[in-house]
Amino acid sequence: MKIRFLLPALLSALPFVSPAQDTRPELNTQPQPTAPAPRQLNTLPAVPDSVREQQQQQRQAVAPPAETTRYAVGLKNGKSFRALDVEVKQPFLGRSYLLLDGQQRFDLSEVSFYEDETGHYVRTALPGSSRETTLRRDRVGRISLYSVTSTQYNNNSPFGYGGYGRYGGYPYGGFGPTYRTVKTEYFSKNNGPIQDLSVKNLAVATSDNPTSSALLAESRKYQRYSTISYVAAGGMMAYGLLATLNPNQRGVSPLVYAGLPLFIVPVVMQSKVQNNIKQAILQYNR
Repeated sequence: MKIRFLLPALLSALPFVSPAQDTRPELNTQPQPTAPAPRQLNTLPAVPDSVREQQQQQRQAVAPPAETTRYAVGLKNGKSFRALDVEVKQPFLGRSYLLLDGQQRFDLSEVSFYEDETGHYVRTALPGSSRETTLRRDRVGRISLYSVTSTQYNNNSPFGYGGYGRYGGYPYGGFGPTYRTVKTEYFSKNNGPIQDLSVKNLAVATSDNPTSSALLAESRKYQRYSTISYVAAGGMMAYGLLATLNPNQRGVSPLVYAGLPLFIVPVVMQSKVQNNIKQAILQYNR
């Protein structure tokens, strides 16, 4: 009986708890954002001063040095010089000379070779002449090629157009007397004397190479065909012109027209000769 009377008193002593507070969340409340974790910076270990200096020296070594000696000049007495600028001076009065960096001056008669922005040049005497000239070096090898370009006055063309040089030229001008540029080529074997670039001379110089010899032998055949064609064309045209002057001949003789195509044959043959010369030199230099 005492327990039954004590139970209401114990229940009234317990704190009141609302069921809705524990089981039903509030819908109008926003979730509270959480603070981001602090970002950790990647810290590298300190580089020692000795290592840093070594890296700087390596970067400086990779960079190219300043260009101060671009071209070479060699004298006949064995002395050589380097220069950033080389000029050929040809005064109206006086002798031609080289000017290095606007300061050093050398007479061309003292110079053995020189370089400038246009190529490599040598001073030497041409075959059959004691007078020196300047040759441009076009190819280096066991057979080295050289050339000299000159301007010639031409007053023989009835139409005023300059012809082509020995190995090609570029006529310019209009009607009347004109000028033409002529490029003459030479070669030397193993830096020996300068020789004319002819099939005969080249055949002697490359006689120890069977492939080059065969190409040059074929070139000699092309030259014979060219000569025969010139003679035949000239003979036919001359005979045709004489026949045309005959009072009994009506119009121009057909032999004149028949001789014209024969003048094309030497042009084709000369092209084949030049190609064989080029191939023979390439084979020999290999």
